Amino acid sequence: MSIKAEIKIKGLLDKKWEDWFEGLNISYEDGNTVLLGDLNDQAKLHGILNLIRDLNLILISVEIK
Repeated sequence: MSIKAEIKIKGLLDKKWEDWFEGLNISYEDGNTVLLGDLNDQAKLHGILNLIRDLNLILISVEIK
């Protein structure tokens, strides 16, 4: 079962980082980065959140749809 995730990060992250985020698409909204796409499971979501932390990015929100 896959889950649709929308993750907002403060600031603009270059689209070249898309490969690092497990196939999530990078777009921009109000000067911030939005990662949007389907993830296989919650473990993938936690992996992406860990990557955001490790890159010292500022997480604005996480929405599961």
